[in-house]
Amino acid sequence: MGNQKKQVLAFDFGGGSGRAILGTLKDGKIHMEEVYRFSNDPVTINGTMYWDTLRHFFEIKQGIIKAKQKGGFESIGIDTWGVDFGLLDEHGDLIESAVHYRDDRTVGMQEEVFRVIPKEEVYNLTGNQFENFNTIFQLYSLVKKRPWILEKADTLLLTPDLFNYFLTGEKKAEYTMATTTQLMDAKNKVWSDRILDALQIPKKILPEIVPSGTVVGTLKEDICEELGVEPAKVIAITSHDTQSAVVSVPTQEKDFIFISCGTWSLFGTELDSPIIGEKSLECNISNEGGYGNTTTLLKNIIGLWLAQESRRQWIREGQEYSFGKLEQMAQQAEPFQSFIDPDAPEFVPAGNIPERIREFCRRTGQKVPETIGEIMCCINQSLALKYRYALEQIEVCTGRHYPVIHMIGGGIQSKLLCQMTAGANGRKVIAGPVEATALGNIAVQLMSLGEIKDVAEAREIIADSETTYEFIPQDTEKWDAAYEKFKTFIQE
Repeated sequence: MGNQKKQVLAFDFGGGSGRAILGTLKDGKIHMEEVYRFSNDPVTINGTMYWDTLRHFFEIKQGIIKAKQKGGFESIGIDTWGVDFGLLDEHGDLIESAVHYRDDRTVGMQEEVFRVIPKEEVYNLTGNQFENFNTIFQLYSLVKKRPWILEKADTLLLTPDLFNYFLTGEKKAEYTMATTTQLMDAKNKVWSDRILDALQIPKKILPEIVPSGTVVGTLKEDICEELGVEPAKVIAITSHDTQSAVVSVPTQEKDFIFISCGTWSLFGTELDSPIIGEKSLECNISNEGGYGNTTTLLKNIIGLWLAQESRRQWIREGQEYSFGKLEQMAQQAEPFQSFIDPDAPEFVPAGNIPERIREFCRRTGQKVPETIGEIMCCINQSLALKYRYALEQIEVCTGRHYPVIHMIGGGIQSKLLCQMTAGANGRKVIAGPVEATALGNIAVQLMSLGEIKDVAEAREIIADSETTYEFIPQDTEKWDAAYEKFKTFIQE
């Protein structure tokens, strides 16, 4: 374990904001300092929702400048959400800003794809959960509606790979991100010729897949000159943010369950190899790549998006409350009155989520939550119960029992959600770390630089660096009764 002070720079992009964080390994602990934070706002133009890709790169440069002022860094690692991509032309220039996964270009595309290649075959090859926004459906919408864009394209780069390219000039596909596309052969860990050929997606645009932790290059000369920095290494870390978070689960158990809580809730377990079969297809469970060529068996659940978007609606109506205040209001509401399926399609688009929740409850013959506290209580207990549903599915697929749930990520700042999760699942919950994604990003960089030996040591260091909190199940009989009712509303 290295004791010298090697600083690394982690960029962690979320749906609403991004951050630049300096990480240092010192005296057996990872120390973090946020040096820059910026908002991440989608832009809708002519009916298409884009990410502001060029602005993102401007913010990365600002983060590099701030980090230089704090003593510099040996390497840079970038993590983002999955599935979205930019297309480069033959000169290496960006053809257009990356389209946002919440854009409606993929509506109806699943059915179109399954006419060409059966659903079961797609799943058996890729092992991915079917979601409208997966890269496969985004690309097929281009094949069907905008084929000239693909004809112009020379290279497709997923979001963090695109930023790595802007920094280094090197075009690579990092393994964990590649596994989010539903274009990769999960067992052989290569792009699937069968899927690409069937859907007329040109294979030439997909770059070489490299393992997590690969040094893809160093900062380009012109960037070093512009920003006044040394040519630091750029590392393709576990660049899917979920997989960076998994690296930081503070456990030494081989078999463990985690929930990475943020805008999305990622519920899963780490395995040596994919589980792909009738059961996992029926459960619509994803096999995604993790650090060290592991597989994360994963259920993608809508998470705190429901609370975030509800809060935005209330602000539009002139009622601005902090998340802490919203949690208090939820605690004061009568529990077990009404439930939603958080993953019902009407909750995916932005807009008036509180009204959609009321409509769901009206339609299903439940008490309609009227107050802000009742809406927040409904959201939290519905999420806790959806976690139980996912836990049961994963236990069926793996044949294992998991006595403890590790909750990580920003969402665990809601003690109410942690306590409800313990109650709904009848399991002890260990909550922490909050900064799971940034810690994982930093840990993978330190492993690549030889400062940390392996994931086991990284998790031990993170457990020593961070405080965790335990939540013990309460009201289990009431939760069991609520779960029986809740299951009748699930729309899978």
